[in-house]
Amino acid sequence: MKLSKLSAIIVALIVVDLGILGCQGQLQYGYYKGKCGTKDVEAIIQAVVRSRFFSDRKIVAALLRMQFHDCFVKGCDASILIDGPFTEKTAPPNLSVFGYDLIDQIKAAVELACPGVVSCADIIIAATRDAVVLAGGLPFQVQLGRRDGTVSLASLANLPPPDISVPQSIQAFQSKGLNAFDMVLLLGGHTVGVTHCSFIKNRLYDYRGSGKPDPTMNPIYVQILRYMVCPRFSTTDNSVFLDDPWSALRVDNNFYKQLLQNKGILPIDQALASDWSTRWIVQLLANTNLFPRLFNQALVKLGAVQVLTGNQGQIRKNCRRVN
Repeated sequence: MKLSKLSAIIVALIVVDLGILGCQGQLQYGYYKGKCGTKDVEAIIQAVVRSRFFSDRKIVAALLRMQFHDCFVKGCDASILIDGPFTEKTAPPNLSVFGYDLIDQIKAAVELACPGVVSCADIIIAATRDAVVLAGGLPFQVQLGRRDGTVSLASLANLPPPDISVPQSIQAFQSKGLNAFDMVLLLGGHTVGVTHCSFIKNRLYDYRGSGKPDPTMNPIYVQILRYMVCPRFSTTDNSVFLDDPWSALRVDNNFYKQLLQNKGILPIDQALASDWSTRWIVQLLANTNLFPRLFNQALVKLGAVQVLTGNQGQIRKNCRRVN
């Protein structure tokens, strides 16, 4: 069977499994139409995101990470936005999350046009969608109608670490109603991602106390990272793109091509290409043009995890605090 025909069959199965053929619960496409008179809520959000994107393209990675870190803890309820001691923001995995100021700007704009109607949870989802499209992804619609949570605790921010094994990661995603294919697609958000040298120096210099680099890492790539990005005794914690620098600000499938060349930066990323249960997915996404469409669908599915709708939660007046 030719790859193109096989790919078509796989896509058909994935579309059904991703659950995108209808609305998720009480979420709806075009949810805000008619709720704000003639004002187009999604257009307002898009305009603010577009303005930020052209001055700071790292905002794409920031929003993708914010959505993931929010939805993976108590569901997509904007609990990550709440300020205060012991809130999710203060949990170690969230200390490097940024882009909160953009959410504030969007909230101010929609409140001016349509007070008390648009949730902070929906803003995160819609803004992430707009950023993905601006970065070269395919246009897509998102379901809206979420309400905001009122609980935010650092103790609940049990997010998968970058050195988690593939079986453990699959289990973590399954606990949120997401399967292994969803996991590989969502980790593909690292196509625009960034980490820091402090998180990977052990792979470059002293993998598991061996005094040597990680043997699963492309040796030429190790030398490039050592000498050009992460010198051993540098006092600066430099940023490291999770994809090729030339592709690192674009939503594309080059990330998966990197993995097949053993150039994955984070341990979990590289493990996707070596574990039998996920390698075939990496190969499929690296060698076809399926990623942009399937990535969008996975984001829609992620955005429906444990949402609050109807009379649940509230519509926060200020995204940083409960009403």
